[in-house]
Amino acid sequence: MADRTILVTGGAGFIGSEFVRRAVSAGSYVITLDALTYAGNRSTLAAVESSDSHLFVHGSITDRALVNKLLADHRPNAIINFAAESHVDRSIDGPGAFIDTNVNGVFELLEAARAYCESGAPANFRFLQISTDEVYGSIADGRSDEASPLAPNSPYAASKASADHLVRAYNRTYGLPAIVTRASNNYGPYQFPEKLIPLMILNAAALKPLPVYGDGKQRREWIHVSDHCVAIETILAHGKPGEIYNVGGGGDAANIDIVRRLCEIVDELCPTPTSRASLVTYVADRPAHDQRYALDTSKIQDELGWQPAIAFEEGIIRTVRWYLENEAWWRQIQDSNYRGERLGLAVQATG
Repeated sequence: MADRTILVTGGAGFIGSEFVRRAVSAGSYVITLDALTYAGNRSTLAAVESSDSHLFVHGSITDRALVNKLLADHRPNAIINFAAESHVDRSIDGPGAFIDTNVNGVFELLEAARAYCESGAPANFRFLQISTDEVYGSIADGRSDEASPLAPNSPYAASKASADHLVRAYNRTYGLPAIVTRASNNYGPYQFPEKLIPLMILNAAALKPLPVYGDGKQRREWIHVSDHCVAIETILAHGKPGEIYNVGGGGDAANIDIVRRLCEIVDELCPTPTSRASLVTYVADRPAHDQRYALDTSKIQDELGWQPAIAFEEGIIRTVRWYLENEAWWRQIQDSNYRGERLGLAVQATG
């Protein structure tokens, strides 16, 4: 990615910040645009804040005038859109914000990108929309490939599917060189603490209850955030406009098994007389909770030569260690607008 200029939206979030740190390190000039909502945190960009190859801009993708100015001033080779409201619980409680950012915001970005291309964007310009396996909905068996029908079951997933359709339409109608990526559940450093893995790590370390929805047998596929960003780099360099690429870590596991493994790792690193698994607390399931996601990633492997490099067992141990060793990062989140509880309907279920 050396010598590229990239506009990264949502670059102060979990996945976006990993991409930004990697891109700047690789020699790209990166403009990070982020609205700094509850899950955006500039401390995730501390490693690049003083770099001459990075510019942070506080703003929203819904502000087309701002995006137009950034495109005109910096002439990027790519827009990579990580910006999204992304938590299912919150989408059930307040779907309006998800429509505003994930649908209207993507529309504004696409319009800005279309005008940019029509006015003479660099020949190699690409627009990457970072999506999710949740757009495929729950599947009983097999794996979803890029041609599988979309069947979103939450307002969050529906908003992401809507954005995917918009991106496809702009490619077909206007020739916008756009690509959609759909990833499985990410994990790793700097993830906002309401998500399953960091929540369970921090609660287990603090000997707090570990809330698990329903029977905990919902199955998810996991990918380390670093592997995901390598895939995005590969797609940016070699992906074909108009295409969709699934990005997954392989395999899938029940949520309760992930929680129990996290308990084992925390027990090993911070021994106590009683296993943390005794802290598991089953709470009322959320509406329309998808039972299983799993991706067929043969397309990106066969066409672009990408495959995940970090085995889940290796990655999850590294992730637990990171959270235990970086209390200052997650503590400032808890001290500001988050107290470690599981958000959305789970708060209501657990009182």
